[in-house]
Parts: sequence; structure tokens; C-alpha cells
Amino acid sequence: MVQPMTVADTLRAKLSAALTPDVIEIIDDSHRHHGHMGWREGGETHFNVTLVSAKFTGLSRVDRQRLVYQILADEMAGPVHALQLTTRAPGDA
Repeated sequence: MVQPMTVADTLRAKLSAALTPDVIEIIDDSHRHHGHMGWREGGETHFNVTLVSAKFTGLSRVDRQRLVYQILADEMAGPVHALQLTTRAPGDA
């Protein structure tokens, strides 16, 4: 039997397809938000995401984050309550 994709799996698949990142790290931080708005049993509501992608070259930090939110619009409207983003282009300090 095939296991359904987790929210983290969906985030990874969508970001990988759209940004072809050199680095992608997705950490479920939901346990750190227990009892806060948007938290729910089982987690997968709050994520820490680090991306390094050439597609961020020449974009401001805000534009990089807007791009990520655009890619993940369905998830942000549904199961994901919050993302903490680190977005860098290759060679950024």
C-alpha cells in the first residue's frame, strides 16, 4: 500500500519542481507551537524552510519569500499555518 504524501513531502515536491534548489531543508516545527493559533494535533502546521536556488539571484529577500508563498499558495490556504523562510541564491553569504 502506498503511503499518502505528508505536508512536508508536498512542500518538498512543489519547491523542488519550481525552484530546482541546490539546497532544500524542511523541518516540521509544529511541536514548538503547541497551543498556539494554527496548531493542530499531528503537527505539519509550522515549518522552517531553507532554500538555496539560482532562481533567487537578483531578487530581494521579500521577492524571494513572495515567490515561495506563490508556489505554496494551496498549502498556505490549507494545512500550513506558518513558514519560517531562509532563501538564498548560490554565493550569498
